[in-house]
Amino acid sequence: MRFVAFVALGLLVAGCASVTRGTTSQVQIQSEPPGAEARTSMGHTCVTPCTLQFSRKDEFTVTITKPGFHIAQVPVITRVAGAGAAGFAGNLVVGGVVGMGVDAVTGATLEHFPNPVSVTLQPVPKGQKPRTIEIVPAPPPVSAEEQVPRS
Repeated sequence: MRFVAFVALGLLVAGCASVTRGTTSQVQIQSEPPGAEARTSMGHTCVTPCTLQFSRKDEFTVTITKPGFHIAQVPVITRVAGAGAAGFAGNLVVGGVVGMGVDAVTGATLEHFPNPVSVTLQPVPKGQKPRTIEIVPAPPPVSAEEQVPRS
C-alpha cells in the first residue's frame, strides 16, 4: 500500500517546474512613443504597451511599427531560468525521470529574453522611406554560480 501511495505522489508532483512555474509566460511589449502596433512572428498583435501570453518554449520575433517611425524588430529567445532550474532539480528529489521529462517537453524551465521587449522608435527623416532596424538585446547577465568553474 505504501508503494502505491509513493508512486501516486511521485506522479502528482512530476514535473516540478511545470507545477511551480506553469507552461506559459507573459511577455510585456513597450515602445517609446507608446501606441505602436506590435506583431509577433506567431501571429499575435497588440498596441503598446501590452502584454501577450506564450508557451515557455516559443521563440519569436516582435515587429513594432508606427507611422512616421522606422520599423523595429526584436528577436525573443528562451533561456533556462534560475527558478526553472531549481524546479527541474527538484525532480531529482521528488518527480524523478517522469518529472524531468514533463519539464523538458513543456519547456517549464525556460523564460523569455528579453522580457520586457522595450524599444525606442527612431523617427523617419522627411523624404526617406521607413526601414527595418533589428534590435539585438544584450546577452543576459551571467550569474555568480555560472562564473565559478565547476570541478
